[in-house]
Amino acid sequence: MKNGESVVDPTSTVGGGVVDVYGEDRATEDHLVTPWTVSVASGYTLLRDPHHNKGLAFTERERDSHYLRGLLPPAVSTQELQEKKLMQSIRDYELALHKYVAMMDLQERNERLFYKLLIDNVEELLPVVYTPTVGEACQKYGSIFKRPQGLYISLKEKGKILEVLKNWPQRSIQVIVVTDGERILGLGDLGCQGMGIPVGKLALYTALGGVRPSACLPITMDVGTNNQKLLDDEFYIGLRQKRDTGKEYYDLLDEFMSAVKQNYGEKVLVQFEDFANHNAFELLAKYKTSHLVFNDDIQGTASVVLAGLVASLKLLGGSLTDHTFLFFGAGEAGTGIAELIALEMSTKTNIPVKEARKKIWLVDSKGLIVCSRKESLQHFKKPWAHEHEPLSTLLDAVKAIKPSVLIGTSGVGQTFTKDVVEAMEAIDKRPVIMALSNPTSQAECTAEQAYTWTEGRAIFSSGSPFDPFEYNGKSFIPGQANNAYIFPGLGFGLVISGAIRVHDEMLLAASEALANQVTEEHYSKGMIYPPLTNIRKISAHIAANIAAKAYDLGLATRLPRPADLVKYAESCMYTPNYRSYR
Repeated sequence: MKNGESVVDPTSTVGGGVVDVYGEDRATEDHLVTPWTVSVASGYTLLRDPHHNKGLAFTERERDSHYLRGLLPPAVSTQELQEKKLMQSIRDYELALHKYVAMMDLQERNERLFYKLLIDNVEELLPVVYTPTVGEACQKYGSIFKRPQGLYISLKEKGKILEVLKNWPQRSIQVIVVTDGERILGLGDLGCQGMGIPVGKLALYTALGGVRPSACLPITMDVGTNNQKLLDDEFYIGLRQKRDTGKEYYDLLDEFMSAVKQNYGEKVLVQFEDFANHNAFELLAKYKTSHLVFNDDIQGTASVVLAGLVASLKLLGGSLTDHTFLFFGAGEAGTGIAELIALEMSTKTNIPVKEARKKIWLVDSKGLIVCSRKESLQHFKKPWAHEHEPLSTLLDAVKAIKPSVLIGTSGVGQTFTKDVVEAMEAIDKRPVIMALSNPTSQAECTAEQAYTWTEGRAIFSSGSPFDPFEYNGKSFIPGQANNAYIFPGLGFGLVISGAIRVHDEMLLAASEALANQVTEEHYSKGMIYPPLTNIRKISAHIAANIAAKAYDLGLATRLPRPADLVKYAESCMYTPNYRSYR
């Protein structure tokens, strides 16, 4: 016992009380495991089971005991050699989409090797399995679709959703990522083909955050699509009808949320992903008091951007309240970030959130959001309508508001023009410019443009990755405000603490944990985010901060509280190293 806390044996019910059946956590790494499916897997069945298949890495003893003789060539490989061979093969592909397909094929035949590749080569493979390549994969999902990787729940399943959930083979689900495909990245309505997003997000939950793959479930709610091109495509895999809205839509979601809780319990995390603005806010508001829900576009983006801003204060000086913020884009990402910045200001200075909002201005497609427009604004924009004359362009808004921080969440590429960036530099010699829209083609400006137009003085970050850029002999490494820094660790923290609700204070805790991982060496290169190569260490710290906040708020159910939450988080993390079979 230490300070009233107990040290929990992580091999007992590690990971929020769900038994580690497959030996997926670091704490069980040295245990002999039995490759169970319905019965003990052996022979041809074992080689076709991605959960247990090791390919040529089966030892001589395992080949004898599991009836593999003759089913494999005689060579015995190591996981490291397999990884080397596959990385060579993936690098040979010229097109990113071919790399994506190769990775998905690997996931379907050898799960541990897939995650080993992704964890060990995270900076190289993250853009392949997630943004920007996943956008193209979703657009072409009908053509590249081979084997279902999650659950498809359409209007045809109305009234039977609980039965559909029971069709999924795994019972101990801890994280569900669900989309309705209406607003995929900056690409719009992709209907049923949005499934690439939950699949990709959950791969990152495992690789970057340590959530076991067996505890993850990707789901697409198919209510149709308004994308005529898809409806006319003979290879489209979804419902061929216009998107259903209104009561029928919300009834379907309501049935889904009830079925999830009934089937998986109170502690399953449901992450809403790439829903259109009007539904995203509505669903989050509706279920956040009754379910463990999280919206990455609203809350995850906000948390990762806030972390970058908190980190950038070391370069800029002062506190958040000393700066003025201007957003270009007032959808779920923009308003979500703005609200979390206001909450952080309020928490640190004790000023009311309403007062803190006055330091934050938003521009949407009709211009600066001001009081005279209040009647025509959507409800989530109304808190950001301040007293000011109407301004129709971003450049006019920059000149009038004089922000030191410019944040782009518009989904429209090349909108931070030379005039806009130079106007920012005229106001503040070290402007913070965050071009956050994905994929790369939708970024408001490139790293090269931001650095060139400010003569290397801008503190730049983006949503999609940009290569390092050299200006006047100095090398700059652009920051990537990638949600992958936040959501895997946040979700893992909720899982290991057995949390039953997500609270805004947890998002602030995640931001602070991430900002604290930026070192002086990173700052010297103009970075306001740590390198993704350290992501599992970063995720463990974020998870520990989230879990600590869950315990402090009385929202954690995993008792007693572990004495060292960072060590406990690390021991609960999925590890992809091959296990020895008895």
